[in-house]
Parts: sequence; C-alpha cells; structure tokens
Amino acid sequence: MELGRLEYLQALVTEFQVTDSTGNKCRGSLALSVSSVSSHTRPFSLAEAKEQVLANLANFAYDPSNYEYLQQLQVLDLFLDMLTEDNETLVEFAMGGLCNLCLDKTNKEYILEANGVEPIINCLSSSNEETVVSAVTTLMFLTTPRSRTQTTALPVVECMLRFSLSANTRLSNLASIFLQDYCSPLQVEEARNLSRHTAVGIPLPKD
Repeated sequence: MELGRLEYLQALVTEFQVTDSTGNKCRGSLALSVSSVSSHTRPFSLAEAKEQVLANLANFAYDPSNYEYLQQLQVLDLFLDMLTEDNETLVEFAMGGLCNLCLDKTNKEYILEANGVEPIINCLSSSNEETVVSAVTTLMFLTTPRSRTQTTALPVVECMLRFSLSANTRLSNLASIFLQDYCSPLQVEEARNLSRHTAVGIPLPKD
C-alpha cells in the first residue's frame, strides 16, 4: 500500500516535470506540463490542469504519513515556486499545501532554509481570503526563536493589526491570536504608531 501511495504521488509530480509552454522551470528542477490529469467532460486548459494537480498535492499534504514522500519528490519546492504565480488559484493551493506541511519540524526547517518566509509574507496581500488565512497560519507555525525577526517583522505586525479590525471574523480572530501569542507588546505598540502615520499597508482580502 505504501509503495502504491508513493507511485501515485510520483505520478502527480510527473505532471510538473516537463517544461511548460512558456519554457519556465520550477525550483529543484521541477517544471509544469500540459498533460491531462484525468477524464473530464471537456479538455483541461493549461491553467486547469495545473490547478487540478496542485490541489491534489495540497490535499495529500494534510496527511503526515505522506511527508517523507513529498519531501523526496521535492513538493515543498514546487509549492514555494507557485507562490509567485499570477494565477491566484495556484497560489491558494500552494499556500494551503505549505500550511499543512510546515507542521512537521523537518519541513519547517526546509522552508526557513529555502528563504520561504518572504514569499509567504507577500501572500498576505492576496485578495483571496483562503490564501491570506493560510499565510497567517503558516507564519505562526514557522515562528521560532531564530525566525521570529522575519515572521514578526514590523510590516507583518502592522498588517495583523489591520486584519484584527476586519469585518471578516475568521481573519480578525486569527490575526488577534497572532498578535497575542507571537508578538511582544512593544512590537504591537510600534506597529500601532506606524499605522497612525501611514495609510499605506497590506490590503485586506476580498470577502
């Protein structure tokens, strides 16, 4: 059964192993292909094919028993690369996959070593609620004594203050937890002072 699981994950990742029509390559020598992923009532477009495969991989990231296989298949690199895509659906699935994977200590360390914090912070400006929620949660999971200066940098704390005032209860509650559990009172006060003197900040996601 375990061999079958690895083979299935490998088949999914194979969808990303050939250079795509734009000639772009992914981190870790992974790339995107246009091949079909399943039978469907109509042919998948390139974007839909990518979304389908990435959604499947993100779903498998929920299960800790898949962590070793996903590490072996360089799926963390694939997710990190997708964070800079223009397609918001791809970013959403990639961010969700990373959120699931960073619960594992090995995965957490890999993301930190791969300079993954910056692109995750950039996802806070997404207009997609799911992407933003996953990004906030991932920053929580990635916070360690060593990474705290990045994950709770002043612009991040200022962003969380704004999120905490959102009419979106899900987002405001999550941001409040971030401020209370991961930020010092001094950091919060400094961010409040920044907010009073500037109207520029990370925009709230669309409802």
